[in-house]
Amino acid sequence: MSPLMAPAGWSRWLVPPAALSVHLSIGQAYAWSVFKPPLESALGLSGTQSALPFQLGIVMLGLSAAFGGTLVERKGPRWAMTVALVCFSSGFLLAALGAAVEQYWLIVFGYGFVGGIGLGIGYISPVSTLIKWFPDRPGMATGIAIMGFGGGALIASPWSAQMLESFGTDSSGIALAFLVHGLTYAVFMLLGVLLVRVPRPVKTDGGGPAVLDGPQVSARSAVRTPQFWCLWIVLCMNVTAGIGILEKAAPMITDFFADTSTPVSVSAAAGFVALLSAANMAGRIGWSSTSDLIGRKNIYRVYLGVGALMYALIALAGDSSKPLFILCALVILSFYGGGFATVPAYLKDLFGTYQVGAIHGRLLTAWSTAGVLGPLIVNWIADRQEEAGKDGSSLYTLSLFIMIGLLAVGFVANELVRPVHPRHHEPVARPQEKEASDVR
Repeated sequence: MSPLMAPAGWSRWLVPPAALSVHLSIGQAYAWSVFKPPLESALGLSGTQSALPFQLGIVMLGLSAAFGGTLVERKGPRWAMTVALVCFSSGFLLAALGAAVEQYWLIVFGYGFVGGIGLGIGYISPVSTLIKWFPDRPGMATGIAIMGFGGGALIASPWSAQMLESFGTDSSGIALAFLVHGLTYAVFMLLGVLLVRVPRPVKTDGGGPAVLDGPQVSARSAVRTPQFWCLWIVLCMNVTAGIGILEKAAPMITDFFADTSTPVSVSAAAGFVALLSAANMAGRIGWSSTSDLIGRKNIYRVYLGVGALMYALIALAGDSSKPLFILCALVILSFYGGGFATVPAYLKDLFGTYQVGAIHGRLLTAWSTAGVLGPLIVNWIADRQEEAGKDGSSLYTLSLFIMIGLLAVGFVANELVRPVHPRHHEPVARPQEKEASDVR
């Protein structure tokens, strides 16, 4: 499947909805926790076992994005979205079969491995194309799409819960819910496949700016630069800090205020999780758009520097004020989402648009690392503190200070980012290889 060129007069504003249809679908991954209790009850699983599909899915996201990024660049977004559709939907169908026959390994393989490949390819599928359509506002463009991944759980969580309530929480009910997910997401993602287009190639002597103007770096060369690894550290530290709260949000706020006069109920904790998802989604479009105005390096100074301050406030005074705790957590999660949405534009600034999708795919291995590291830090320390007889906010104080240290490491790495040395630049592209940015 070759990249589908936009016809004359094609509006570039049709491309973000195409990207959004894919990202809203694969964003269901953040709603996996809805299926954990039913699976544990129906199949006799532990909490650790029921988390395996999600964990494997995040690992496969990073790996498939890293290894498939070059293919996405070469074959185009339509091919990538088609692969994402097939893998993500097939993952649900395999999981449905696994639930129906009560074979949990098939759920792990289907949702985690096969579906995880769809997550990775789908996540990077529109990035390069959006940047080429919107060279004037790359942060806003990628923010619109990646916002969908953060907001997908806002749709999937209540929808999945309603299906389980209607179909039942036994193995057959879970299987039917997985089946409906797989078929529905296939139709929704198909909209992206049908809508997405790449800009038409034109010669550069027509007076308009070309997308490939300026220094360009290949994916192979990019991973040999210190800039790439500085950004890898920046993304890994920012994601580790954010996912540390996101994964433990409900029990954390409950523990912080358990011994106060205003304890947090189960329903209030669930509402807090929904607020965090909204902040995650809003940060992806809000902060990434802001980066177009103040610059990528400055916005990461905000993510990492202010994020460390928010963690310090929670650690030192979070249990004394519920509004303060909630406000700090919302800011941290907005930075978490903003970091994901801004990094493609940061890569474009440093390495150009030549193979920015492939470079982005390789960088997402930082997410795979952080997806394991963040929850491990928070959960392991909380377990050890509980064994030591501690409770309440003291379960998390040490892990919060560790997060501050990680954000400080990320801040330093961001300060070390400099323009890429010319020896890594590709030769000037031929006119027919360039694409126009003066589109509607």
